[in-house]
Amino acid sequence: MSCAVVGIGRTEYSRRSNRTPLAMAIEACRGAIDDAGLTPADVDGMSTFMVNDSAQPITVGWGLGIDELSWANAMYGGGNLVADQIATAAAVIEAGMCRAVLVYRSLNGRSGHRFGTVEGPMLVDQENQFDAASGFLVPPQWFAMWARRHQHDHGSTEEDLGHIAITQRTHAGPNDHALRREPLTMDDYLAARWINEPFRVLDCTSEVDGAVAVLVVGEDIAAGTAHDPVWLVGSSNSQSGAGWTQWDDPAAMYARSAGPKIWERTGLRPADMDVACMYDCFTYTVMATMEGYGFCEKGEVGTFFATGRATHGGDVVVNPHGGLLSEGYIHGLNHHFEAVTQLRHSAGVRQDEGAELALVTAGGGPFGGANIYSRQHP
Repeated sequence: MSCAVVGIGRTEYSRRSNRTPLAMAIEACRGAIDDAGLTPADVDGMSTFMVNDSAQPITVGWGLGIDELSWANAMYGGGNLVADQIATAAAVIEAGMCRAVLVYRSLNGRSGHRFGTVEGPMLVDQENQFDAASGFLVPPQWFAMWARRHQHDHGSTEEDLGHIAITQRTHAGPNDHALRREPLTMDDYLAARWINEPFRVLDCTSEVDGAVAVLVVGEDIAAGTAHDPVWLVGSSNSQSGAGWTQWDDPAAMYARSAGPKIWERTGLRPADMDVACMYDCFTYTVMATMEGYGFCEKGEVGTFFATGRATHGGDVVVNPHGGLLSEGYIHGLNHHFEAVTQLRHSAGVRQDEGAELALVTAGGGPFGGANIYSRQHP
């Protein structure tokens, strides 16, 4: 059985929603159902992933008017699980456990429980206690350490990271849904305040409140929905127990494994992709995964972006919505919203003309994966 995304929904992205994650999740999920031309009665599966705040699938389902779900799943984890969420939804459909799965993420990522903030006593548990002794407590610290290693090994520069931030901000300009739309120059980038060297604030994702949902269905349902289905061609994943401080090569990320896997499984290659929605919690994540998925060689990403190869008219359009850096951080699920929009050819002035295939990646460091979507039935 083939699976496809037939509905997408989202809330406004804001700095302060004044809403609960449950309310936002219900709005996004209802939007995805309506977008597909279906009803809550057609949905029998729900899945999400969460750290910090979110809402449980059975509670969201009840709020939508779904009395009973055949399958409900809430994974604990961050952006490394987004690709796995889509792949798992397809797998349970293909296994006959349910017919239509809503995958959603809802969080007050700015006004609620922000990453890197602590309320009350600081408690560092499990394996994190060993990293904490070296001063590694929050994501910018880990990613900055890895970025420094890349600079040492492959000669990448701060300006190379800047070209990634600038390209994505340019893409966000015409996106009414993006949080950061104002033009960005290299001088602006280099003048921005430091977070953890070599990261400035413009290297870091934009924390927002909001929710996104995508509706995944089997081929039988996809034939009767309101929009042409966007088909899932393949997925890959790589999760290492080595963690951040035991990983053997910080100048590379999970993509060194997940990349070859997805090309082998699908028979496709980087040059076939029209759109690449690359997980960008930090600019360096884009740098390392563009290399790992094979779009360019080590140390060439800055030039790839600076010379227009990562935008319209180039090799591949990277994050045409502005990405997590400029549109907002809905933990990566908004990348899937954008990929579906591009392959439906409904992105308006942001549309990549003739887009047929899109790669969507998720995660950073030792953990992550990817999905490939197609406008055509695989």
